[in-house]
Amino acid sequence: MRVQRARYFLAAVDTGSFRSAADRCQVSQPTLREQVTLLEEELNVVLLTRSKMGVRLTAAGRSIVPYFRRLIASEEAVHRMAAEMSGAYRGRVVIGSIAALAETLIAPVTSRLLAQHPDLRFEVSEASSVEIESNVLSGALDIGVISAPRTSAPKGIARTRVVEVSLGVVVPADHIFAKLKAVRWDDVESWPIVTMRPGTVIGQEVASRLPHADVVVRAASARTVRVMVQNGAGVGILAAIDFQNHDTALTWLPLLDTPRLELCLVYRTDSQPSASALIVRRFIQEQGASLVAT
Repeated sequence: MRVQRARYFLAAVDTGSFRSAADRCQVSQPTLREQVTLLEEELNVVLLTRSKMGVRLTAAGRSIVPYFRRLIASEEAVHRMAAEMSGAYRGRVVIGSIAALAETLIAPVTSRLLAQHPDLRFEVSEASSVEIESNVLSGALDIGVISAPRTSAPKGIARTRVVEVSLGVVVPADHIFAKLKAVRWDDVESWPIVTMRPGTVIGQEVASRLPHADVVVRAASARTVRVMVQNGAGVGILAAIDFQNHDTALTWLPLLDTPRLELCLVYRTDSQPSASALIVRRFIQEQGASLVAT
């Protein structure tokens, strides 16, 4: 059985239509439809029902989906092992990352990989978590590293948790909060707030928790939030990882009654990643495991 046919089938399952699956797989709709039909003929079972409303799994199709996902994962493992044995990691890997993780996670990973595999090349793009997932889904990025939104992942995207971090406030060292061990959302509601821009997970969390707060600055990076707080603009809202190894003139303390943020590796589920992309994913997970969840 051709594994690519299983990929086309799963793309149709995840998107709900041959047209959307073909766009995602970057093939024509007739080609994808034909390959799924050949897969059904090869297995002698109907996997999908077709209609003007799209495609739906049959009972047989629903039963076989987990096996196809494992088949694809096994193929990826074979490619990864072969590349490791030959040392043949080369080419360009395009990574999307939220700003804080570009420094604490992506930079160490690229440095380690370049030392071991000098023919690898990287392109790193910083954006919000929502933008990164959209670009991974479109194929513009090979891999994304995000702060996972509280909502489910879009169809066709897998999120693998790398590490969990706490959300908290950043204040000058002489601020009244600096003497506390933790604060509550109610404590900061009356203060001017400095936080991340709309479209970011932290920005959305602040909007949800503090709908009536005076948000004086919405920034595009954690660094800007820290600078604004240090210059007296207000109380900052940042994740613990955004504050690692920074100026002692500022203090970070956790917000109580707040679920931890999940920092996740994201990638498409319906396409064959290169061996280089696979090793980058593995190194990101290893590097994430070395980060201490605060």
